[in-house]
Amino acid sequence: MELSEKIRKKMVSAMADFHMIEAGDRVMVAVSGGKDSTAMLLLLRDIQAKAPFDFSIHPVILDQKQPGFSVEQFDQFLASEGFKLDIVTEDTYSIVLDKVSGGKSFCGLCSRLRRGILYNYAEAKGYSKIALGHHREDLNETLLLNIFFNGRVASMPPKLQSDDGRNTVIRPMAYVPEAWLIELQEGLNFPVIPCNLCGSQDNLQRSQMKAMLSSLYDRHANIGSSMLNALANVRPSQLMDRDLWDFEKL
Repeated sequence: MELSEKIRKKMVSAMADFHMIEAGDRVMVAVSGGKDSTAMLLLLRDIQAKAPFDFSIHPVILDQKQPGFSVEQFDQFLASEGFKLDIVTEDTYSIVLDKVSGGKSFCGLCSRLRRGILYNYAEAKGYSKIALGHHREDLNETLLLNIFFNGRVASMPPKLQSDDGRNTVIRPMAYVPEAWLIELQEGLNFPVIPCNLCGSQDNLQRSQMKAMLSSLYDRHANIGSSMLNALANVRPSQLMDRDLWDFEKL
């Protein structure tokens, strides 16, 4: 089975398991210019062509005015693939540099600003779903980040409603290993826009989690899948959350 077909099967499974897309949905595909969201867009188109119902996909990119961020080549690539890319421009880069003190991660504030802009845009344009390109390793890394640094068991859900109730967010690649996406990008050789904001910082917590998981994957090939399965196999009686399990009545 070719790689693109393997990834599509994982995506279709996740989409079916979590009822991500329904007939008539207008899906805003939030692309960053990175390998993950671009692969998601291309494969969603293939899934759309074979789906038993109609839905539409619309790529949208946010230009945050980071240095070196140029959308021109990426826009031309998507046009050659038959997509019309909508470009939203907001200078969040200056805000992040101004608000985040030296040595701290830019990612938290940057992602909150980006999320708010995209949520507002999706509502204004009448999109029913927002598709994000997070993959299996993103979910696993977030789980470890929350355990180690936030004191809670939580990750990125495959489907969620925003806190204000305006938007439904889906992650069709929740089951897809990142290694497959790296291989797909190398094979298709589509353009990638680098992130020069968070990529310019050393010792980020997520980078540490990525390195830890990479080391474990080298020794135990099934750990990535096992961690993902754990997110869907929660045993409240074997944890310590008194809101989930009534220990007093035991």
